[in-house]
Amino acid sequence: MAERVVKLPDIGEGIAEAELVEWHVKVGDIVREDDMLGAVMTDKATVEIPSPADGQVVWLAGEVGDMLAIGSDFVRLSVDAKSEPTTERAKPAPRAAAPSARKPDDAPSAPPAGRPVVAPTLQHVATPLRSAGERPLAAPAVRLRAREAGVDLRQLRGTGPAGRITHDDLETYLARGRSGAAAASYQPKTAIEGIKITGLRRKIAEKMSIASSRIPHITYIEEIDVTALEELRARLNDRKRSGLPKLTLLPFLMRALVRAIAEQPHLNAHFDDGTGIVHQHAGVHIGIATQTSAGLMVPVVRHAEARDLFDCAAEVTRLADAARAGTATRDELTGSTITITSLGALGGLATTPIINHPEVAIIGVNRIATRPHWDGTAFVPRKMMNLSSSFDHRVIDGFDAAQFVQRIKELLETPAMIFIGSQANG
Repeated sequence: MAERVVKLPDIGEGIAEAELVEWHVKVGDIVREDDMLGAVMTDKATVEIPSPADGQVVWLAGEVGDMLAIGSDFVRLSVDAKSEPTTERAKPAPRAAAPSARKPDDAPSAPPAGRPVVAPTLQHVATPLRSAGERPLAAPAVRLRAREAGVDLRQLRGTGPAGRITHDDLETYLARGRSGAAAASYQPKTAIEGIKITGLRRKIAEKMSIASSRIPHITYIEEIDVTALEELRARLNDRKRSGLPKLTLLPFLMRALVRAIAEQPHLNAHFDDGTGIVHQHAGVHIGIATQTSAGLMVPVVRHAEARDLFDCAAEVTRLADAARAGTATRDELTGSTITITSLGALGGLATTPIINHPEVAIIGVNRIATRPHWDGTAFVPRKMMNLSSSFDHRVIDGFDAAQFVQRIKELLETPAMIFIGSQANG
């Protein structure tokens, strides 16, 4: 038998290292040629590494979450001595998937060889109530306090060594009442679990850190009366042709964004703070922040300026489904020029959205609620919604930000204006 070393391949794009996000094998496993050994993640994609030969796994490079250098040893295989090379040269990886194709729950069942398993230490674990006639363990001082308080220690669970009842146990019992059931329900928990941030979650954390540390945000919150818009939306959904998607608020907001950007195109841009250049885009590529089981993703509706309401709705639905299913491509997850973020019914009254770097603006949608609104003579019920929008204050003045949001407000409160002159203005 001989040892064959599989190197971490050159993934391209000048990447010097990649994060180990998944093992498909463990030490001792028998693999066949082209079986998947593991997966690594870069800023752009998750890449699966196949086995170059039949063999047995004898060594793995590290643990999930480790950063590995391109060209370093990835896996070592014990192979037939007749197998040619003992080292698999670093070469372009044959398979890549969008970041959402990975699921954090697919971690290996066993750790790499040579790495100890560290189990969480659980302290002060409460023991079950003792059997009838069994004498509870407690220090004399605890017994004295219990007698003075009229407490039967047999009704307490001990969290000390060997189930010993401590002063804290007695205090908890007295604080919660003298019910054995109550004491059992309110036991202190002191375990601490360390959870490593890996994969897509780490990429999200890195991106948010960059956006927060490098972009001075200005957030502008405005109240929108969407009563007329909701009436129009309901009517269009009732009368839409078979096969057309159901309209939500988003397609209307996307069309309003297109109209507002036509008047303030500098908000549809990327800011390269390294060179001090703002790259203003003619095409409106709207990122739609989408929550998935793997974390937050931002699929991109390209050329919203060339789409009508139903086309926008269909593309949002398609991209959201692809992101949640883990099938969205790299192109579908990159290239946005302005972003919409919404938590739907959980949207709250107001938020402070973080800009999707290197963009210069993000529009946050809060939930719609019926509120009393003064119409000049009386309070009337109206469907109201807040827009919480953030802007890069290095390149967007507060006046421009306010003007932009006020234009969106005007369009949403009088939705017919979204469509008047749309051919002329985008």
